[in-house]
Amino acid sequence: MKPILFLIIFVISLSKAHAQHTYAFFGSFNRAQDTEGLYVYELDTLSGKLSKVTSFAGILNPSFLIVSPNGKYIFACTESKTKNGGSVSSFAFDPEKKSLAFISKQKSGGENPVYLTLHQNGKWLVNGNYTEGSVSVYPVYENGQIQPYVQNFQFTEGSVDPGRQERAHIHSTVFSPDFKYVFLPDLGADKIRIYRFENEKDQPLQPAEIPFTFTVPGSGPRHFTFHPNGKFAYCIEEMGGSVSVYSYNNGKLDSLQRINTHSAKYKEDFESSDIHISPDGKFLYASNRGNENNIAIFSTHHDGTLKTVGYQSTKGKHPRVFNLDPTGKFLIATNAGTGTVVVFKRNPETGLLKKVGRKIKIKGVSCVEIRRY
Repeated sequence: MKPILFLIIFVISLSKAHAQHTYAFFGSFNRAQDTEGLYVYELDTLSGKLSKVTSFAGILNPSFLIVSPNGKYIFACTESKTKNGGSVSSFAFDPEKKSLAFISKQKSGGENPVYLTLHQNGKWLVNGNYTEGSVSVYPVYENGQIQPYVQNFQFTEGSVDPGRQERAHIHSTVFSPDFKYVFLPDLGADKIRIYRFENEKDQPLQPAEIPFTFTVPGSGPRHFTFHPNGKFAYCIEEMGGSVSVYSYNNGKLDSLQRINTHSAKYKEDFESSDIHISPDGKFLYASNRGNENNIAIFSTHHDGTLKTVGYQSTKGKHPRVFNLDPTGKFLIATNAGTGTVVVFKRNPETGLLKKVGRKIKIKGVSCVEIRRY
C-alpha cells in the first residue's frame, strides 16, 4: 500500500474513532404506558436536523429528564400528572448501540414530580414535586440504580392567589455552581427556598443560614438558572411573566432587576415557563406559553442585568421546556400543545434565533435534554 494512501485511511479511521455525536432526549405526556414515552434523536450539528435513534415504552408521563454527568444514564420524572401517583426512574443509554434500557424506579414522595437535578458526583438525585409541594433526595448507585429517598420535605404555605397558590408548589430543584446549595423555586409560596447540600452526609439536605428569598407576591417562581460565571442567578416567574435577576454569593441572593418576558401587547394571563443562558453567558432565553408561544431573548450586561433583544415564535403551542446544545449553536423547543419539536440556529453575535430543519412530531412532548458524546 502506498504511504499516502495508508495515511489517508489512517486519518479517516482516526476521525471516525473520535467522532462526536450529539443526542437530544425527549419526554412526553404519553398518558398510557403502552405507548412511547421517551425518545432519542441525533442532532446534526451542521444542519440542525434531528434523526430518530430509539424510543422507549412502558413508562407513564415522563415530564422532565436529566442526563448523568458521565452520560451513561437518563433520569426522568415519571407518573407526572397521575392522581395518587408519582415516581422517578432511571434508564441506561448506550451511544454505541443507540439503545435505552430501564434500570429502576422509586416513589417521588409527592404527587406530580416535575424537575430533577443531579449532584456533580452522580451519587445524589434531587426531585421536586409540584402538586404536594415537596422535595425528595435519593442516593444513586454507580450502575444508575435509584435508591429509596433518604429525605422528603413537605411544604404547605401558599400565597396571595387562592386559585393558583393555595399551597406550596415546588417547580424546580437547582444546584449552585459549587454544588454546596440547592435552590427550590416555590410557585405556590412565592419563595425561592434554599438548602445547604452536604454530600458526605447520609441526609445531605441541611438548613441554610438564609432559608429562602421572597419573590414578588403572585409572581409564581418556576425555573432557575445561574450565569456561567457563578456571580448571578435568574428566576423565571410563571404567573408574573417576568425574570428576576439576583447577584449570588455563597447561598445568598440579592435582587438586582425584574424584567418582563412578554412584549407590551400582553398584559395578563402569563404562562412563562423555562429559562437558559448561552454557554458564553452573553444571552438569556425564556419561554412564554399561553397567548404568546415564543422565546424571549435578552442580552446580559457585565453587572448581570438583562436587556430585551427580541422574541422568536416557537412555531407551535405551549413551549413548556427548551434547551441549548452544549456548544450553544442550537436551541431546541418542545411545543407540548401541538406535539412538535422545532430546532433553531442561534446567532452568537446577536442572540437571535432562526428555524432550521423540519418540525418533529412527538405527541405531548414535555421536555428536552441535550448531550454531546
